Amino acid sequence: MLIAGDIGATKTLLALYTEEGGPRCPLVEREFPSEAFAGLADIVRVFLSDVGQEVTAGCFDVAGPVVGGRAELTNLPWLIEEETLARELGLARVSIINDLMAVAYAVPHLQENELWAINPGKAEPHCPIAILAPGTGLGEAFLIRNGSKHIACASEGGHADFAPVDSLQAALLEHLARTFGHVSYERVCSGSAIPGLYAFLRAREPTAESAEFARRLAAAKDRTRLIVAAALEDSAKNPLAPATLDLFVSVLGAEGGNLVLKVLATGGLYLAGGMPERILPRLEDGRFMRAFTAKGRFAGFLRDVPVKVVVTKAALLGAACYGLERLRAAKPSSPQPSPSRC
Repeated sequence: MLIAGDIGATKTLLALYTEEGGPRCPLVEREFPSEAFAGLADIVRVFLSDVGQEVTAGCFDVAGPVVGGRAELTNLPWLIEEETLARELGLARVSIINDLMAVAYAVPHLQENELWAINPGKAEPHCPIAILAPGTGLGEAFLIRNGSKHIACASEGGHADFAPVDSLQAALLEHLARTFGHVSYERVCSGSAIPGLYAFLRAREPTAESAEFARRLAAAKDRTRLIVAAALEDSAKNPLAPATLDLFVSVLGAEGGNLVLKVLATGGLYLAGGMPERILPRLEDGRFMRAFTAKGRFAGFLRDVPVKVVVTKAALLGAACYGLERLRAAKPSSPQPSPSRC
């Protein structure tokens, strides 16, 4: 039996799978607050103790680069190593993969009801596919084709330099540079960036914030959730909240276009992570696609690229796919694992 997990800065999803049931039929699935634990091993122990099942292998995707079976998470003070984790949990083997690689493994196998089209476009068969995932941080990955198989490629493109496209974004860059020095796309295009965008806009127009909302914001444990909810549900009373979301969506669209051009992703752009599904109405109002296609001579090219929002737990699905492949490969008569099969 396999335990698979999607390890994020905010939450950790764990589930159990059998080879017979496959990656779409977990026996049990639970969610845990990541910050409430000192490390991944502690969460897994609690989970396994609760479910009372014997597990032989694990596969976990993590928010951060994985090198040599070792990962230091970008937005959590955790160090995860395959061999150490296997030993601590008493498992025969553990695999650690990047969270966006996990999403990339899942993308070719997603069903229509697990996707929401922002731009139908026309996908070119056997061509690269790009994945852009704003959650707590900003993840990027892509798929390339090798014969009949997709190869998932990890990236840390979310930490590349933020490039403003208008005067407002240029002022934002200058504002954030005073605090952080280096300003990456993650600083302006992730869930954790939302409060900073709001503060920037409030500094430019302080009278636009009501005293009541200022009190709620000061007391909020999750300011991102409060700002997004105000933008979607009560924008007339809180004009800075929709302005914050407009700025976020414009940056997301621009970086989506950048990623597609860099890997020539005519197979499509897939938006994953926690934010896109939460703000679907704001992705469909035209602002995202205007920013996505605003690439001069390549505007027409980008208008033909499909853009879809992933509305399922793709990272967990991808981790389960990869982990079950490794289980099959461990059997003497099994072939080597192929990242293209689930």
